[in-house]
Amino acid sequence: MQSQNQTQSNEAMQPNMAPNQNHGGHELFDAHEVIAGVISMLDQYQMYDQHIQDQELKDILHRQSTFVTQMYNTVVQSFQTGQDPKMPTQQYRMQQNNNAVYGLKPGQPKKPNQSVNELSDQGLSAYMLGQTKSLASLLTMTALEMTNPVLRRVISDSVPNFIEMSYEIFLYQNKNGYYQVPQLNQQDMNQMLQSYQPAPIQTH
Repeated sequence: MQSQNQTQSNEAMQPNMAPNQNHGGHELFDAHEVIAGVISMLDQYQMYDQHIQDQELKDILHRQSTFVTQMYNTVVQSFQTGQDPKMPTQQYRMQQNNNAVYGLKPGQPKKPNQSVNELSDQGLSAYMLGQTKSLASLLTMTALEMTNPVLRRVISDSVPNFIEMSYEIFLYQNKNGYYQVPQLNQQDMNQMLQSYQPAPIQTH
């Protein structure tokens, strides 16, 4: 009976709960994972910066690091306060154009590096892409299970930014021949493209 009364008492307190306490237990663990993942990305970008040779890739890394550092501050503030952050979520704008190069060109087979002296811009840009793609997936899954409305919005609004950063790195890799894009022949492509037709919209 005492346990039942305690439960009812807790339920009655929830609407008046302070915003910074308006978190479910699962959400807290997910938020910690997201914040740790962002820190890991920023730390690893610092390590990559020491080895990158191409100035264009270095510029991408610096732009993304600056943007993600601000995003980190926004996430942490909304996580700790449950209130709208002082700096709202920004929109990342890449500087690559959208022109992808299609087709495969022969190249040397890949193998693991034997030392850090073998690190290349090809490999380093691939590591960067791995970081941004992983965070895009992690933030998406986390936003689906957030209970705090402010934190959920900040996390979900950050997903398109990591998608954009990933696309920026892909385009850099693609134009340098690091990430090649094969295509089907014209006949097979046309057949795939014409495999569907619009469905009528039912009005009730």
